[in-house]
Amino acid sequence: MEALEFGSTLNNLTISLRPIALQLTRDYEDTNDLLQETLLKAFRNRHRFNEGTNLKAWVYTIMKNTFLSNYQKKIRRKTYVDTTDNQYFINTVAAGFSRESADTSVNMEEIQSAINNLSPQYRIPFEMHFTGYKYEEIAQQLEIPLGTVKNRIFIARQELKEKLKNFA
Repeated sequence: MEALEFGSTLNNLTISLRPIALQLTRDYEDTNDLLQETLLKAFRNRHRFNEGTNLKAWVYTIMKNTFLSNYQKKIRRKTYVDTTDNQYFINTVAAGFSRESADTSVNMEEIQSAINNLSPQYRIPFEMHFTGYKYEEIAQQLEIPLGTVKNRIFIARQELKEKLKNFA
């Protein structure tokens, strides 16, 4: 498919993609941004599209992945790192706990203590994943294989599950 024909076909898909984008973003301006970014990515990667397959599904997948990537970036921006010696990760969005409660404060201390007691080889990938990094990003930053990252996060979860079974 030539670039002009591909662009025209993408333009025609905009009408059917807009309601889906609006459902994802729930904001008119964000919907326009998501559509524009999606169409740009689809056009730039048109050589990856296999003719004879469903173009709408292909573009929808690009839109969904773009939305998820943007959402994860927003979450990471709302994550604060305390630069004291212990370097606690404080995620104001994902925490879901009220800091006013004394019980919550004690629970958070116990949970953070359990995380801090993990071996660094497990703790660091786990904390990165918890704050919103993708497995691939963690593997790249730590310069270790993807399978190793997944394994270390799995082991960290298992150890934390064992240490914190009183919270279940």
